[in-house]
Order: sequence, then C-alpha cells, then structure tokens
Amino acid sequence: MAEGRREQPPHPLFSLPPASKRPCLRPPPRGPGPGPGHGMPSSRYRSPESLLDCAAKAVAEKWAFERVEERFERIPEPVQRRIVYWSFPRNEKEICMYSSFQCRVAGEEGPVAATGGAASAGSGATTAAAGGGSAAGTAATAGAAGAVGTGDGLPFRRGIRLLETGCVENVLQVGFHLSGTVTEPTTSSEPEVTHKVAISFDRCKITSVTCGCGNRDIFYCAHVVALSLYRIRKPEQVKLRLPISETLFQMNRDQLQKLVQYLITAHHTEVLPTAQKLADEILSSNSEINQVHGAPDPTAGASIDDDNCWHLDEDQVREQVKQFLSQGGYYGSGKQLNSMFAKVREMLRMRDSNGARMLTLITEQFMADPRLSLWRQQGTGMTDKCRQLWDELGALWVCVVLNPHCKSEEKSTWLKQLKKWGDMDVCPLEDGNYGSELPNITNALPQSNLAQDSVSRPRRTVFSRANEACDLHWQDSHLQRIISSDYYMSPSYQREGESLLFNPQGLPLWLDHVPTACARVDALRSHGYSREALRLAVAIINTLRLQQQRQMDIYKHQKKELLQRGVTSTTNLEGWVGHPLDPIGCLFITLTETCRVDDDNSMDTGEGEPRPPVYHHVPVWGCPDAGESYLTLALEVTLMGMGQQRIMPEGLYAQDKVCRNEEQIVAKLQELELDDLLVQTLRKQAIQLLDAGPFSGLGEVIHRESVPMHTFAKYLFSALLPHDADLAYKVALRAMRLPVLESSGGSGDVGHPHHGISIVPSRYPRWFTLGHLESQQCELASTMLTAAKGDMLRLRTVLEAIQKNIHSSSLIFKLAQDAFKIATPADNPPDITLLNVALELGLQVMRMTLSTLNWRRREMVRWLVTCATEVGLRALVSILQSWYTLFTPTEATSIVAATVMSHNTILRLSLDYPQREELASCARTLALQCAMKDPQNCALSALTLCEKDHIAFETAYQIVIDAASTGMTYSQLFTIARYMEHRGYPLRSFKLASLAMTHLNLAYNQDTHPAINDVLWACALSHSLGKNELAAIIPLVVKSVHCATVLSDILRRCTMTAPGLAGIPGRRNSGKLMSTDKAPLRQLLDATISAYINTTHSRLTHISPRHYGEFIEFLSKARETFLLAQDGHIQFAQFIDNLKQIYKGKKKLMMLVRERFG
Repeated sequence: MAEGRREQPPHPLFSLPPASKRPCLRPPPRGPGPGPGHGMPSSRYRSPESLLDCAAKAVAEKWAFERVEERFERIPEPVQRRIVYWSFPRNEKEICMYSSFQCRVAGEEGPVAATGGAASAGSGATTAAAGGGSAAGTAATAGAAGAVGTGDGLPFRRGIRLLETGCVENVLQVGFHLSGTVTEPTTSSEPEVTHKVAISFDRCKITSVTCGCGNRDIFYCAHVVALSLYRIRKPEQVKLRLPISETLFQMNRDQLQKLVQYLITAHHTEVLPTAQKLADEILSSNSEINQVHGAPDPTAGASIDDDNCWHLDEDQVREQVKQFLSQGGYYGSGKQLNSMFAKVREMLRMRDSNGARMLTLITEQFMADPRLSLWRQQGTGMTDKCRQLWDELGALWVCVVLNPHCKSEEKSTWLKQLKKWGDMDVCPLEDGNYGSELPNITNALPQSNLAQDSVSRPRRTVFSRANEACDLHWQDSHLQRIISSDYYMSPSYQREGESLLFNPQGLPLWLDHVPTACARVDALRSHGYSREALRLAVAIINTLRLQQQRQMDIYKHQKKELLQRGVTSTTNLEGWVGHPLDPIGCLFITLTETCRVDDDNSMDTGEGEPRPPVYHHVPVWGCPDAGESYLTLALEVTLMGMGQQRIMPEGLYAQDKVCRNEEQIVAKLQELELDDLLVQTLRKQAIQLLDAGPFSGLGEVIHRESVPMHTFAKYLFSALLPHDADLAYKVALRAMRLPVLESSGGSGDVGHPHHGISIVPSRYPRWFTLGHLESQQCELASTMLTAAKGDMLRLRTVLEAIQKNIHSSSLIFKLAQDAFKIATPADNPPDITLLNVALELGLQVMRMTLSTLNWRRREMVRWLVTCATEVGLRALVSILQSWYTLFTPTEATSIVAATVMSHNTILRLSLDYPQREELASCARTLALQCAMKDPQNCALSALTLCEKDHIAFETAYQIVIDAASTGMTYSQLFTIARYMEHRGYPLRSFKLASLAMTHLNLAYNQDTHPAINDVLWACALSHSLGKNELAAIIPLVVKSVHCATVLSDILRRCTMTAPGLAGIPGRRNSGKLMSTDKAPLRQLLDATISAYINTTHSRLTHISPRHYGEFIEFLSKARETFLLAQDGHIQFAQFIDNLKQIYKGKKKLMMLVRERFG
C-alpha cells in the first residue's frame, strides 16, 4: 500500500526526499544526549501515568510535530521523546483493519462500549495495550491473537505468527520512523529469507510502509504487521531515538564529515552518484537546494499541512476492484467486493478518513466497468449480483455524505463527484430499467399522491439518494437534543393536546420521511456514534407507534364503508421492505447490536463460519417503561415494517428485491430466541396488524396490488404457535390471500409454474415474481397443514383457505403430497384426518387439470389412486363413480381402474369377497362408460376389465363392433383382435381382423409397413379357421394390399399347410392342401402376379444402375409366383419379352435380364 507522500526509496537517507518533507531547523537540545526510551513498567502492578505521559499522549494523537515546534521555542528532550514514543498506533485492531478484510472486536457494540462520541475522531478506541508495558500489552491482545485462528492465510494472522515465533529483529525507532527485519522461516518449498521493513507514522496512524517482500496488495503484508505489533506489544524492547536531525545538530564539522564519509564508504555503489550530485548543488550558490532554508528529515514527523490518514495504496485498490469486476460477478469476486464494502463501513465506524477515500476509488472503477455501456447498448439488465453490489455502493454513499461531523467542503466535493457520476449515460438507475415511482429522500411524509407527475419525474440513478442526502443537515435543535441525551422529554405541563415533537407520554418524536430518518440512524451507527443512533432509533419507533395508533383510529371510522366495498385504494405507496435504504434492516441491526452477547476477547478477521448471535435484554435508557428493552423495540419495529401494506413496485429487480429483503429480515428475526417479553411484543403487534385495516398488509381489506404477506405470516405463525395457537392461525389464514389473482383470472387452471409470467391484465404492472410469491403461499399453507395434523376443525379451515386462495394446480399438488407424507409416517399408523385433506386437495388438482395440459398429469393421477387407497374402500369407490369429473376416459381405464383392480390393491386393503365385488362392479361400470365415450383408446382396457363378467364383456365387445366402422383405426382393431384370439375367441378375433382390413391400404412400395405383420397374422388366423374364413378374407386382402412381396408371402404360407388346423368344434378338416388354380387362392395368385407386373413397371420408371442387381432378384421372386399358375412359365416369358421391347433403351439392364431369364 504505497502513498507517494510517504513512500521511501530503498535508501532514503541518500536520495533527494520528496518536496513535501518539511525542512528541520532546530537548535541543539539541552541536556544529555539521546538514549534508549523507557517504557511502562512491566511489573504486575502499574503505577498511574505521569502528567508528562498524559499530556504527551494527547499531543501525539492530535498535533502534527511541526505545530509543537512552532508553538514552543524550545522543547525539552524528555518531552520530545515521550511525544515520539506515543505517536505510534496503540490499538491492534487498527493494524488488523488494514491487514484483513474484516475486523470486528466482539462486544464493542455493547451498552458500555457504545458511548457515541467518546472515542476520539480518527483513532478509534484505545486498548489497555496503549500503556506500552509488556505485560499489559500482551494481556490485552492475547485474545485477539488467539481468536483469529480461522484466518491463517490473512496477513494479520501470519504477522502474529511471525511475531510470536521470534522472527522480528533489529527494531529501531528513529523519530517518526520505525525499521526492522522480519525473517520468513524455511518451508518445504522456500528457503529462509529476511525482509527489511520500514514504517513511517504520524499522530497514531501509519502513513507509509516499505517492505522488501515487494507486496502488492490493498492490505499491509505480514511483515509490516509483525513489526507494527512488535512495537505495540514490546515497546520497551525497541531502541528509541529522536529524529535524525536532532542527532546531527549535536555534531561538529569533523563529526559530520566523518559520518558522511563512513556512510558513503558503507554504501558507495548505491549512494555515491547521489552524494556527489548533492555536494555539487550545495557548493553552487545559485542551485535550487541553496534557495531552501534548512533540510528535510524523513524521521521528523508530519508538517501542519499534511493530511493525517492511514496509508492506503490507491493503485492497488483500483486494480483489485477492476480485477474483481472483470470476473463477471462470480461468487468469489462478488464476495470479495462485498468484503471491500464491509472494509469501507469498518473504516467509517473507526472515523477513518480512508473510508470515503476508498469508496471513491471503488466507485470510479465501478463506473469504468465496460459492461455498463454494453448492457446499455444491448438494452439488457445487469445480473442480480451486480445490481446488489450497486445498491450497496449507493447506500454507502448515503452513509458517507450523512456523516454528522463532515466539513461542508468535503460534502461539496462529494456532491460534485456524485452529480458527475449520476450524469453519465451508463450510470445504473435506482430500480433497473424502470422509472422510479418512489418519493425522494427529502420528502417529509410518504403519503403524498404518487400519480402527480410521474412522467416528468427526473431520472433517478443509484446515486440520487446520496445527492439528496447532501441537502440534509444535523443542525435541527430538536434532533440535536434527541441524539445527545437519553432523558430528553417534554415538561409534564406541555403534554396536553397535539404535539409534533413529543408523544402524549412526553417522549420525543422525529417526524421525518421514515427511510430518510433511518438513513440518519445508519449514518450515525456507521460513523461510530452508536449511542446517538440508538436514541434516534427510539424516537423513530415512538413516532411509528403513534402513527400506527392514529391509523387504527382512522380505520375505525371508515371500517363499515371499507368492508362493504371489500377493497381499498388506501395503502402505503412506498414500501419499507425492499427499499434502497433498507430502513427496517437498519433499525433492527442498530437496536440489536447493543443487546448482542459476545466473547469480549474475540476478534473476527473475516474468515470461518460466523457464529449465530446471542442476545439479551438491555433496558432502554431514559424510558419510563421498565419492561421495555432495545430487543423488544427491535422486534416491534421489524414487525411493523414487515406488516406494512405496500404496493408491489414495478420492474423485475425491484420486485425481486422486495422478496429478497423480506427473507433477509425474517432470517434475522429467526435468530431471536423468544422469551416472555418478546412473545408479549409479538402477540401485541400481531393483533394490531390484524386490526389496522388498510394500513396493514394483514388488515381485513387490502389493495389488489398489495405485496402478499406469506413469508412474513409464516414466521409469525411458527413463532406464535407454541404460545397462542388461535392468533397464529388467524394471522396465517388472513395472509393466505393473493388478491392480484382473484379478480383477473377465470375459473380455469393457472397451475403451471409462473416464472416471469403474469396473468395480471396489461393495465397493471407485471408481477415478475408471481411464481415465487405463489410458492411462498404454498409454503405457508404447508406449514399450517403440518401444525394442524390431527385437528379436524383446523384442518378443514386450512383446506378451505387453500381451495379459495391457491390457483396453481402444481402447488396444490405439492401440498397434497406434503400432507400425504406427513399423514403416513413410516413407523406409525396414518392420520386419517390429514389423509382426507390430502385426498381433497388431490381431487381439486384433478378437476383443475382435467381440461388443460400439464406434463405431470400422469403422475398426479397415479398419486391420487395411491392416496385414495390409503384412505380406504369408500374413497376408491367414490373416485370410480365420479371419474368423469376427475379423469379422461383413457386415464380412468388404463391407470385408475387398472390400479384399483390390481392384486396389490386388494391385498393392501384386505378386502373380503363382497367388498372386492363392489369394487370390481364399479370398475366394470367405469370401463363400459369410458369405452362408450372413447372406444378408440378405451375399448381394449374395457374388455380386459370386464373379461371376468360375461354380460359386461359382451357389452364391451359390442361397443367395439359398433365403433369399428366409424371411429377406430386398423391398428386399434388389430390389437383388440389379437387380444380376442389370446383370450380364446378366434371367431371374434377373425371378425375384428376383417374389420381392420377394411381400414387398411398398403401401396406397392410399402414393403416395410408396420401393418404387414398384422396382415400376415390375420391371414394365418383365417387359414387356421378354415376354407370359408380364408375365402372371406382374401378379397379384403386383395383390395387393401398392393405390395407384391407381401401378397406372395401370404400366398406361399397358404399353400404350405391345409386350412382349418385350428380345430373349431363342429367343423371337419379335409387335411388337403389348397390349389392355386381354384378359389379362393386363384384370386390371390392373380392379384399377386398383377402386383408384380405393376410394381415392375413402377420401378423401371426411375431405376438407376446401382439398383440393377436388386431388380434382377425381384424378377426372380416374381418368376416363382408366376410358376404357381398352370401356364405361369408362358406368362412370365411373355412378361419378360414385353420388358425387353418397352425398355430396350436400358441396354445394360436388358442384357442382365437376358442373361438371367433368356
């Protein structure tokens, strides 16, 4: 971390120092020469600090040393020595802050430590180590050393390890300059190496560092950390000298010449050219060096005009931010950038001026991100990760400009810079690509009419709120009194009537735009004024309480009218949840920090898993109510904010931010362990939210575009259930509604998952997060179902709420599955009440998806049958009897009835014979009804289901026969025909096969048609039945099949065996082979020969030479068929002669024909 003003070259004593080094002109000090500085006694018991040390500490922290020199003509050496001694940083936490991403000492925000302005600006609180003594320093920092073990890779932890293993040596402090060597021990891959380290400091801040390791990072390297901690922990072991100029003043000319010559001799290769150059300039009367009175001293401390700030390598900050941004917002880079933001907040809290400086550097790189212009050109929005980073950037600038003690010049500079960034075309807008509908930060009240000039509202960027915050000030006398005293109250005689400054109990109010007021709280807290932040937070909560009470009074007068209308146009137009300034989260963190119980000796350096916080009650200072604590206030105000009725904002990002912020706040609430006081607060606020009418999202009447309360209500339900079940259910049932779907959708299914799809009419903003909101609604319902297990009345109430409010079939199905799973534990009997609820939900899903497409429909049907089976026989009978309202005919026969009639179902239900018959009768009735309605798809299933009942089977068969001529395909009829043969009905099978043949048409070139096997099977069946059946089917074959190879195959099979081998009772089988010269085979033979002739001419029309061989083989098969006729050889010879004459142009082919056939 290099800073041009302080960075030293490798040999600073022999190079021309930078111009900012002030010249030193001091008379030689009186008294003894310089010697080693004395530290604090290292005994167990320390004596009080001397008046000299007390004064030196204050001066060393506040005054530049040049100012001390100008103020006093002569400064005694002991005084100089103590000022120099105390000028080094005294707090290890400050070293940690500049050598790790995050450093938080546990317990620092406790009620004792949160003392507002007690800590001096710029330095932070001091620790016991500041005493300088060995024992004291070690004792105070041992906890810090031991608590950062999780961050072994961080420079701070590595520096501690180097210090504790004795790697720091040759430590020397000359004035305001500390130097030493740090040795890295040998490792398996690296040899031992020693680094020279130099540190300059001023007013308890490190102002520049140099290390031989060449570290390039925004943090101090481990070697700088080790040397700094050595000076803090072991000050008595450090050789202390006054600035080098003081030593030189004591030397005469010979001593000075000897010093210079020895110095040149020791380092002649490096410094001789510089020494000669300086000598030439000094000997030249007109040189620039002789125009300046005195000479610079790098060890003499800062001048009055120098900035007093910690060393920060600006180039490295820029480079690292640029590198993280170039990685595209992946998890690692986003985490690193958030850590840099946290580092800025940490610096602000320590009142370190580098906080704003580092934020400026970060912002410059963010604005230079090349993706901004790319996104703008393409018209695409940035990723969510990037949006969140920009939001944090804007919020941090609000904190910076709201610093209560910043100078007006600083604020003007920041405002100018913020306006410059905001005017750039690529600057991201506050809520993505959508125009903002939020009032600005300086609006006094949020209840103004937003419709006023929304079109002409100026462009709002992520920096707009910081710009507006520059207009805010802290000079209001009422505000000053609020933040400066815990006991600021109105006199008792002034508490009658209305007051804008105090509530009826006399406690102060702060009537400001709520997010703006909370931004003030965040600014106070962020700049280390924790006590003041608490006071203002309490005043804001008292104001919100009073407003809530007055809103409830207003609602009581309007309740009758609003309930009659059923809806309201009244709501909070600016939501606090999802707001760019996160007002609710700010108040919660501010109030709970002071209640947090932490290990006093722990220091978190940013790595490792964070431990869950533990809170205890801390009474509110100055509050007359003894039962009120900061923890109860935190819970109360969070519930008020979460329960606020608010309109869903426009735009995907703004809506997503509402959901994300709500979940973040709920996660914080879940960290609170509810005791009696918190439960009392919870109950009271829940009741008020239910009774608050249109001002509450849980009120009886809400706006149609109101943000749903499902996530919030789920937390309330779970938290209240063990303490007040009736109230818990009342809240959750009230929150189940989703009015944006109620008045816009029809009765059809909206059951597909909504991912960026809104069914809201176009005149309303699109609800991009509707899918997420519906899933949260489902989670709330599932939580209630689980809790209501075994309670019939509550289950029925929850079921009605689900059926009324949830419009997604997929989510209702999920609820049904959840209820079924809970109702049927593996090792316990099922809960029949919850099972019935699961069944009811499943039936609703069936009705919703019956007429719509749903890719999970088949799964849903199977699940419903399983659920009904668990419920029992009556449930199965019910779904079989009312199948037409739940299933398609195909589903009813192939899935529902088939599963119900399966052996597993009978065993599962342990049914007796009458019960099995009842179930079977219902299934048969269903099968016949389905076959009538959809014979194409249900006939086979109906026959299967009815085969054990003769009447039902005959009825099903007749349905098939009736439908065969009109609505069924040949493949369906062939399938049923094969089934009939398999079941022992060959004649019925023949009839169905004959009907199938009438639907078939096989062209001459379809020799691979899938129906060929069915045709061959049908002919084989007819042949096996007898000559009559064969004679009946052959005309159908001749009419339907025109493919010569298929016909020849049929002919060959019919001539191989005698017909009638199936042995039909009552028929005689002659056992003779059939002749092709007689009917019915003669007709088939003629058709086959004709097919070969036609196919031959068709193939010759477009034949190519590569198919000649295949064609010759085809003619060979044709000859075999021709020869089956008595005069077949003559017909074939004539056929070949015709081919030679007609196709004589195909010489090569005809030559092949002559070679084979003559």
